Amino acid sequence: MSEIEEIQSVLRRFNQERDWDQFHNGKDLAIGISVEASELLEAFLWKKPEEISVEKVKEELADVLNYAFQMADKYNLNIKEIMLAKIHKNAAKYPVEKAKGSAKKYNEL
Repeated sequence: MSEIEEIQSVLRRFNQERDWDQFHNGKDLAIGISVEASELLEAFLWKKPEEISVEKVKEELADVLNYAFQMADKYNLNIKEIMLAKIHKNAAKYPVEKAKGSAKKYNEL
């Protein structure tokens, strides 16, 4: 079992023990990701980089990832496969020779 599969298995068991699967449909998982991502943003609001609480970032990032892993599990998506496919797609959209050192969107390169 890979580390990703282990995380998904632990999350699945955690939710099943609490009978929470009934609440974890795609829409609500997507909303959960958005809410937790907003809480992650809040950790940076009005702060200088040196003022950031790494503990707060860890907590909120874990929440985002938990919902994302649950969504992948719900739709039987292979996290490694979809992540590598997206990186490959982004590499085509942002070739090094055009994108290196630039924050421009692919259609502006």
